[in-house]
Amino acid sequence: MPFEFTSELYEWSARDNWFFVDLPHEVSDAITAMPLIPGGFGSVKVEVSVGHVTWRTSVFPDDKRGTFVLPIKKEVRARNSLFAGSRVEVTLEVVR
Repeated sequence: MPFEFTSELYEWSARDNWFFVDLPHEVSDAITAMPLIPGGFGSVKVEVSVGHVTWRTSVFPDDKRGTFVLPIKKEVRARNSLFAGSRVEVTLEVVR
């Protein structure tokens, strides 16, 4: 079941050039409720589309934000002209 949402792109303060979007709480809750075996750091494998770019990655739980976060790699940001503060339209599906 794919999830669609829009979220603001931000640069991670702990490390330069790492950019993320937060998953909405209802999407994070739905993923948490799935019978999945999480990977390292509680990660969950996903397939993501932003603009015309689709790739596989993982989302990670962020206790401070209370939601999963999705890394947006440089290629995706460049091909979609995305910068910190951009509103990003995301389609995301959990990969089993």
